[in-house]
Amino acid sequence: MGRLVVVSNRVPAPRDRLQPAGGLAVALRSALKEGSCLWFGWSGQQVSEKVGHDHAVNVDTVENITYATIDLTHAEYDGFYQKYSNGILWPLCHYRAGLMDYERKDQIIYQNVNEMFARKLLPLLQPGDQIWIHDYHLFPLGQALRDLGVAAPIGFFLHIPFPPWSLMRALPEAHSLLRSMQAYDVIGVQTEDDARNMNDGFSMVGATAKAEVFPIGIDPDSFAKQAADGLANLEVQRLKESLRGKPFIIGVDRLDYSKGLPERFRGYEVFLERYPEHRGKVVYLQVAPVSRGNVPEYRALRQELDAAAGRINGTYGEFDWTPIRYLTHSVPRTLLASFYRLADVALVTPLRDGMNLVAKEYVAAQDKADPGVLILSRFAGAAPDMEAALMVNPHDADEIADALHKALTMPNGERQARWDHLEPDVWRVTALTWARDFIQALGKARSA
Repeated sequence: MGRLVVVSNRVPAPRDRLQPAGGLAVALRSALKEGSCLWFGWSGQQVSEKVGHDHAVNVDTVENITYATIDLTHAEYDGFYQKYSNGILWPLCHYRAGLMDYERKDQIIYQNVNEMFARKLLPLLQPGDQIWIHDYHLFPLGQALRDLGVAAPIGFFLHIPFPPWSLMRALPEAHSLLRSMQAYDVIGVQTEDDARNMNDGFSMVGATAKAEVFPIGIDPDSFAKQAADGLANLEVQRLKESLRGKPFIIGVDRLDYSKGLPERFRGYEVFLERYPEHRGKVVYLQVAPVSRGNVPEYRALRQELDAAAGRINGTYGEFDWTPIRYLTHSVPRTLLASFYRLADVALVTPLRDGMNLVAKEYVAAQDKADPGVLILSRFAGAAPDMEAALMVNPHDADEIADALHKALTMPNGERQARWDHLEPDVWRVTALTWARDFIQALGKARSA
């Protein structure tokens, strides 16, 4: 059995390599424990565009994993990462084509960086390797490796949604991008909708349908233990004391326009308008760490949320009660697990999401004798397998308001029954089964 070679835009920082914090690192933790592995990608560092810069590869081994990283120049970071990956592909894949700001030079930089990744990875490969490439930053990397003569099995997994052809065709060079993906032996996506959209796109450009569904999960046993064990943590106790026995609503999302945060705040505002009996008697904590803060759309989103939180708190707040507790900095994962366990309601209402693991983490964290209620967007990738949640259309503020009232007044018997229906799927589809199933499919491609 050869090595598993993982390629992603970002490689875990040295401080996170023993205790992973990022989503991909956490999901891959179990799969990477077995055998020898190589993880290749960007270090997260930028360097100046000096003459002769050759993207030196920095290699470091921790336990059984060799981490190989390269730095990007400022121009590469701007064109490849900021403008094309996050300014073009991210909004397009989240059905927001109107937010694209396309310039051909950024597409050229994106392609050039993918080709540079291929050149730098090539000398590190060994006979028998299986290559697993992750996410939208690296769509063309498989073809770039094939162009260099790499014959190893190459798989690709897309962690975010994939749009229908009617939207995808808005991308200049969409035909070329989709055709380049024929270089992959296995292509994985999160949901049946994503697979159908991608395969329809392949059909439109005369390519073979290759997308298959490999839903991602969490490590529920570990997360449940973390949630229960952390209740004694002093900061968790501080939060519990501050609630003073009030029902607790939680939302945890990266600050991004795909997460439906303005719509969620509006739903909570309508909830306070329509159900005045809850005023002063409920606590809503929204954790929304700022990301991509130098991108205009994200700055505008933060200003919109700041204004909405101020308006709601100004309108409904009392001298001893703040309707929304709103944080724009991250909270450690260890604390969040116990915060979820304390929460009576979780608001998970993205406008569009690949999977959304917060929904699964919330279910895993619950006390099955007294579980909370999950309110979930119909447009989250997790929705088809979590039908026992209270499903809402995130664009409908009244529906969010009604769901909040129903969740906060739901008897324990119904809450337990809903959790009993949610629990099996969270434990059935895990991070380990996701990685195992994909790697097995890639192994079969090798045999074929």
